[in-house]
Amino acid sequence: MSRPGTPGGQPGPQRTGDRAAAASVPAQAYAELTAGNRRFVSGAPRHPNQDAGHRAAVADGQHPFAVIVGCSDSRLAAEIIFDRGLGDLFVVRTAGHTTGPEVLGSVEYAVTVLGTPLVVVLGHDSCGAVQAARESSATGTPPPGHLGAVVDAVLPSLRRAEAEGVDDIDGIVDIHIAQTVETLLRQSPVLAAEVAQGRCAVVGVSYRLAAGVARPVAAVPAGFATLDVPTGSADPAAAA
Repeated sequence: MSRPGTPGGQPGPQRTGDRAAAASVPAQAYAELTAGNRRFVSGAPRHPNQDAGHRAAVADGQHPFAVIVGCSDSRLAAEIIFDRGLGDLFVVRTAGHTTGPEVLGSVEYAVTVLGTPLVVVLGHDSCGAVQAARESSATGTPPPGHLGAVVDAVLPSLRRAEAEGVDDIDGIVDIHIAQTVETLLRQSPVLAAEVAQGRCAVVGVSYRLAAGVARPVAAVPAGFATLDVPTGSADPAAAA
């Protein structure tokens, strides 16, 4: 029996006859996401895998080609900004894409059980969680309730930004995205082993709310995100 996510397992893009190559390896999965974002930005989305036939086809099982660890912001709907559909993305969302045991377990499930070859940390400009952490740090006033857990998870990124001389909010956001990539790999030996074996890659992406563009800011293995599709191209094969 084929492991889900390998060529024999037929991951999402391959099952539907998409023009893109099957996203069974990290590079192909990343190219698929990038191409979808280009379509979204250009105003020409295809809305793949959103029809009734595909809904029925994936009812008995899933083979997502990417895990999205994203911020819960209502403007950051992964299936929309990457122009994907049912069964394509395994999405885990928390405020400020903060991580904890449940997030780590969800990622490990997708990568090891479903065979998903790509993990994307998806942040965005003007992040409210980063702004809240910055305000709390500056005033020395902790936020009420469980918001404190979100702020505490972002504070290491603030300290790193300060050490690197980064003061603008969007620069801090990029650092926080990179920090989350490192945190996932540090706290999950299971994920780190999959990356070391070449079966998975982890990319940190920063989304611009007004422009709709998702750009890479961190990647493991290093340099992986240089596979970005050139502006204006909607064909992930151009990046393969």
